[in-house]
Amino acid sequence: MPIYEYKCKKCGYRFEKTRRITAAPIRRCPKCRGQVSRLLSSTTFILKGSGWYATDYTRKGKGKKTDTDKEEKPAVAKEEKKEEKKEKK
Repeated sequence: MPIYEYKCKKCGYRFEKTRRITAAPIRRCPKCRGQVSRLLSSTTFILKGSGWYATDYTRKGKGKKTDTDKEEKPAVAKEEKKEEKKEKK
């Protein structure tokens, strides 16, 4: 559900409310009962789950990636497959 930010026109009180998109907008300030207007604010947008850049390609540590950071398992698996093919021939 989106978070909406409001500001009271009478007392200047700013507040946020989590509301459904289909819910009616808030019209009164919870402190002074004055009229409120909904504000436009910038938000962060994070994609979660597999297949997104933020989860698939970020580094665990800071700094440049070195050869020691790379996994050696794929290279070992390739060598084992080559040996298996040679044995079958």
